[in-house]
Amino acid sequence: MWKGSVKAVSITRKKGPLYLQIKKIIKDRIMHGVYPLGSNIPAEPQLEQEFQVSKMTVRNAIRELAEEGYVEKKSGVGTIVLRNTSLSKLSKGKRFTELLVEAGHRMEKRLIASGHVSLESGTELHELFGASCHRMERLYLLNDQPYIHFIHYITPAISFPDELAASGQLFASLYDWLEEKQIALENFRDSFLVETAAPGSARLLGIEEGTSVLKRLRYSFDGDGNVIECSIGYYNTALQPYLVDYDA
Repeated sequence: MWKGSVKAVSITRKKGPLYLQIKKIIKDRIMHGVYPLGSNIPAEPQLEQEFQVSKMTVRNAIRELAEEGYVEKKSGVGTIVLRNTSLSKLSKGKRFTELLVEAGHRMEKRLIASGHVSLESGTELHELFGASCHRMERLYLLNDQPYIHFIHYITPAISFPDELAASGQLFASLYDWLEEKQIALENFRDSFLVETAAPGSARLLGIEEGTSVLKRLRYSFDGDGNVIECSIGYYNTALQPYLVDYDA
């Protein structure tokens, strides 16, 4: 039975059906190891209290998760987590964190900053996105320890609702949100370097300035070859090496 605690997330009818919001939150917790594989998610009365909703709203959320194969409700036992990986065509873009969760780790994402930024002429980002784009900065924690510092640059063609950004929900599952907006990421290109940590990244990762870290550059493309997202990730591989899974 699950006995942990999580940060409260606000939901309102302005963001859409309440049961779908709850479904997304629970799914995100499953995907990031908050509710581990084989464990029970909180009982319905706990979820009703957390989200301040009716029993039917919670049951509708759990029913959809069960239909997608994430959980199974058993009489006298509770609701058990059956699957913690995505079947989405975008899953290849999220596979690394899924591997860590499958290995029993817990991932948490924290929003550091978000907003539109101007891009300097002559830079690669200016060539990709034009005069401005959306910039998002996040910190990933592995088992409560700072692990990855991400900076995302996202095409200005995508509009980010202020309400969604403020809630932090968008930034817990960026690729899922893009998919819901019918923005299909068909290809990814990654490159890796070893660099010394910049002061800001070192501070967020809790390491000394000048420490060598793994730097990953990712470009995410739609079906027409347009760059939708460009991200920079700084990994504290002293905490956990970067894993690659090659399917047979």
